[in-house]
Amino acid sequence: MNWLSIHLLSLDAGGVLVFPNFERISDTFARHGMAVSPDALRAADPHGRFAVDTADHVAATNDADRGSMHFRIMLERAGVPSDAPIQGALDELWAYHTEHNLWEYVPPDVVPALERLAATGVRLAIGSNANGIIHRVFERAGLRRYFSVICDSRVEGVEKPDRRFFEILVARAAGRPETTLHVGDLYHVDVVGARAAGLQSILLDPHNLYAGYDVRRVQRLDDVVALIAGLL
Repeated sequence: MNWLSIHLLSLDAGGVLVFPNFERISDTFARHGMAVSPDALRAADPHGRFAVDTADHVAATNDADRGSMHFRIMLERAGVPSDAPIQGALDELWAYHTEHNLWEYVPPDVVPALERLAATGVRLAIGSNANGIIHRVFERAGLRRYFSVICDSRVEGVEKPDRRFFEILVARAAGRPETTLHVGDLYHVDVVGARAAGLQSILLDPHNLYAGYDVRRVQRLDDVVALIAGLL
């Protein structure tokens, strides 16, 4: 693939920069009489996301539907029985998510990577299917200052993989599609949508779940930093 110079870097939020607060999920289930460890949830999370990332499923659902299915798959894979009385715990977590956003855990490599990306001079933007308050997480975590634009699908009224979402992001950041790179974690949401809008794309695939897909994959944010630094 011939990479053009990248002037605008769009990053997905969930699955790239922020992740579910697995400790909060574990504690909530414990209060409702069900034991599931944060480590088991953390290990199950990428497999839950991968399970909902198919062309047919993405075409037939919206982000909220996929999020609900991902969550249930993650819980079952983490050891919560499929017939467990989970609705009370889910309701409590949903109330928290609606107010604060449950995707609030920032891995320790994120801030150093953003610092290095900012030092390259490339403009940074967020392009996320979210619930209208992703900016609150970024403000709480001190990440907001790195991004010139945050596009949240609930706020924009259109969600990935619709090409219009990416067109809104690029226009708002005063960029051009051909010099914009989008980094996401879901092939049929991030890569397919970005390509439809004329953007370049990379898939963050730390667990090697997307081997054989026609996309450049990286395992770490540091790999994105190295790529951008090499292009400038």
